[in-house]
Amino acid sequence: MDKNDDTERWVSDRLEKLIPDGEWRPDVDRAQARFEERRAAAKPGPRRWAVGAAAGMAVGLCLSAFPAPRAFAQRIWAPCVGACESFFLSKAHSTRSMAPLAGLSDRQPAPDFALKDAAGATVRLSDYKGKVVLLNFWATWCAPCQAEIPWFVEFERTYASRGLAVIGVSMDEDGWKSVLPWINARKVNYRISVGDDALAKEYGGVDALPETLLVDRAGRIAARHVGVISKSEYENEIRQILEEN
Repeated sequence: MDKNDDTERWVSDRLEKLIPDGEWRPDVDRAQARFEERRAAAKPGPRRWAVGAAAGMAVGLCLSAFPAPRAFAQRIWAPCVGACESFFLSKAHSTRSMAPLAGLSDRQPAPDFALKDAAGATVRLSDYKGKVVLLNFWATWCAPCQAEIPWFVEFERTYASRGLAVIGVSMDEDGWKSVLPWINARKVNYRISVGDDALAKEYGGVDALPETLLVDRAGRIAARHVGVISKSEYENEIRQILEEN
């Protein structure tokens, strides 16, 4: 049997186990083409081939442990392999995710936005000056996002009195149709809005989910995490920023 047929079946089977039935169908042809382009562009050498082989073997783990790409059905293969390669080369899940808090002088202003929340009220980031904001880009179909959201619910409950505000920005393509029943069923206690590609571009693309930023009281980005870090890491960073003068 053709190896491409085997690959297509494996990818389809694996993805269908990760995402609820009926939400999408994977575009394996496009994903495979991107993977082949990436492999062809790789520099030759025994270490590179060893890393590539290890990355290929780790794709199954990668699909559930690393950020879930937006337009998941069309982008899953190449981002996953790239993330796994980074893991084996650097022994870290993500250099961006593991970076310490940015120094006060190095922080850039977080782009402002005006979005509607579930009640129809306008959410503006600029209205939160003076508070520390955990800004989370997510989607209902994103398994890593679902793992984090209960933590954010707890952070909102625990640290709101000290000046923390959690804001979720869903990147679901069908917007409130998916988002509203999802957040109601889980009793999400912080403000949720629905973003779009224009907002994603303002924030550097938001090419993978989840992506979470911690914004300090002056409206500057103190930390950015692509993918899931531990609850304790989030909590430590939140406490540090809350205690800043």
